[in-house]
Amino acid sequence: MLPLSMRRLSAFFSLALVLVLSAAGTRAELVWTPGEGWRIEGGALSGLVGADARNALETMNRARTAEEAGNTRTALRAYRRVTKNYPNSIYSSEASYRTAKIYLQRRQLYKAFETFQQIMTRYPNSDRFNEVLGEQFQIATRLMEGERNYNWGWLPSFRSRERAITYFEWVVANAPYSDYAPLALMNNAKLHRRLNNTPYAIDALDRLINNYSQSLLAPDAYLELAKTHSSLVDGPAYDQESTREAITYFEDFMILFPEDDGLAEAQEGLDEMKSVFAESKMILADYYFKYRKNYKGARVFYNEAITAFPGSEVADRARSQLDIIDSIEAEREALAQGEQPATKPTKRKKFLGIF
Repeated sequence: MLPLSMRRLSAFFSLALVLVLSAAGTRAELVWTPGEGWRIEGGALSGLVGADARNALETMNRARTAEEAGNTRTALRAYRRVTKNYPNSIYSSEASYRTAKIYLQRRQLYKAFETFQQIMTRYPNSDRFNEVLGEQFQIATRLMEGERNYNWGWLPSFRSRERAITYFEWVVANAPYSDYAPLALMNNAKLHRRLNNTPYAIDALDRLINNYSQSLLAPDAYLELAKTHSSLVDGPAYDQESTREAITYFEDFMILFPEDDGLAEAQEGLDEMKSVFAESKMILADYYFKYRKNYKGARVFYNEAITAFPGSEVADRARSQLDIIDSIEAEREALAQGEQPATKPTKRKKFLGIF
């Protein structure tokens, strides 16, 4: 029996050998040559031995030959056989990739995306990670733009922008720190607004702002978020939570991005929201003034209307109402001190008759 120190040294070298082989495996590459077929470059092993190694290679060659000849059905069957029977071999990832590319060629967008997702899940260290992510983003974009999926490669299905939303979310989940993530969130916000899923559009834009504040899309996200909140505003007679949110995001946009091309649009939207908010204060003020004769309460809301949008027509009306309240309160004070208020001339009654 080996001494303890020798056993530890042996275990160390065994571990080192495993790491070297693993590293070699990550550098391995499958190369296709029409005359020679598939071969492995990079000094790695296929992960198979004996008959399995020969069968897997023969199947891969048969699949690629059929693919090159345009016989996609035969190629798909062969590639699927490789991924099913030899999932841990070096061929499996390539077979999945070729399968997805054939589905794209046949316009089977759903199957193409799902097969690419299998690559992302099973082979996250694949050299094709960025390429596959880009393919997924393009599939989601095509569905967003209204392209149809083809079942079995020949039967078109209904347009499905809802599925595009799901696929964009997968892109974000697969690579949250990639350049595709903020683009996917922005596209989802547009899709949700188009489908009248406004709360989900707000969520997508909010995630974009919070998680990708340095993105080039951040200014657009702020402006879109402001416009999305403003689309929820029903008018001055209703709850003003969305109005306040819209005002906040319009103002944030103008402060954070003063040189942006959307500044004029933001100013227009901000003025509209401030006008609605000020008008909501006027409604409350008029209620206290006309129906409750509560001039103190009315004064508070008229002042709030002026503060909400000082230079507006609404503010001018509020100031006029405050002048009327001042007159009424002055008259009341005069009566309280025993002074006679200015009397209005009485109108003569009209009598029917000759005289």
